[in-house]
Amino acid sequence: MPAEDPRPNQIMEIGLGFQASKTLLTATKLGVFEALSAESKTRATLEDELGLHPRSSADFLDALVALDFLEREDGEYRNTPEADVFLVPGGPSYLGGFLEMANDRLYHFWGDLEEGLRTGSSQNELEDHDTHPFEGVIYQNDAILEQFVGAMTGLSLGVANALAEEFPWARFETVVDLGTSEGIVPKRIAEENDHIHAIGADLPRVEPYFQDFASQSPAADRIEFRHADFFADEPLPAADVYILGHILHDWGLDDKREILAKVSEAVNPGGTVIVYGTMIDEQRRDAELPLLMSLNMLLETPEGFDYTAGECIEWLHDAGFEGGESRPLPGPETMVQARK
Repeated sequence: MPAEDPRPNQIMEIGLGFQASKTLLTATKLGVFEALSAESKTRATLEDELGLHPRSSADFLDALVALDFLEREDGEYRNTPEADVFLVPGGPSYLGGFLEMANDRLYHFWGDLEEGLRTGSSQNELEDHDTHPFEGVIYQNDAILEQFVGAMTGLSLGVANALAEEFPWARFETVVDLGTSEGIVPKRIAEENDHIHAIGADLPRVEPYFQDFASQSPAADRIEFRHADFFADEPLPAADVYILGHILHDWGLDDKREILAKVSEAVNPGGTVIVYGTMIDEQRRDAELPLLMSLNMLLETPEGFDYTAGECIEWLHDAGFEGGESRPLPGPETMVQARK
């Protein structure tokens, strides 16, 4: 049979993909999914509640139907099951915080991808491209920090549940989640394993958010916050298990190695380190989101980049860990585990 003629469908879909992206991000920002969390509503009601102009409200809402975020029946709109689970604020699987951060910060940076590729410099809001956004923006601005820690909670929730329920915690007593943000990972581990003392380690600016979040847990008496700086002279707290989620890709190779060396010193003999994030496939052909996330690190950080599981295992061996295996986690995440 003759080969099918080339079609432009994928080119058009990806080339204009920013339109669909911005439609979802705007719907999240405007509160569309929250407005529809309890009941279906007409277009007129949504116009009134959300402040939408009649000229384009039908196109906006029907675009969300076509994109499978809303359903429409008898002139009323309602959330799809996925939107109810992941896009309604306050839900246990809420991803909207991450999408709001993407809308408010990351979306604008991607407009300068060409400049980033030509210069190798970050394209964030900082004039000094050598300054890390954690130092120059995120940990300096209360509104941005609050949005960031909430975004990290949504992004890590699926992994936190998997780690809490599937890792063999019976062999261990203590765990440190390094770069913990609000602390969803230590919170879920402590809640599912009543013998574990869970520590969230991060910079002091994060502590109020962590304490507020952890205090709501029934395992709050076994969840602790510790001040930690990857690059300070002080040692990290000792523990049987160390977890690094969405951490290493923020930094260049030398800093990645320095972080892992410091973690190696802190893991108790016989203990384990777990690294998870959006890792690139070994052949660098199929992992679309991790490769795009690595480009995001170009735009957001001075030297950060994503990596393969094999590269991560090599760095762990250099830091003094043994073994090393990888496995997929919920979403586009991969976990690498090695032992001390």
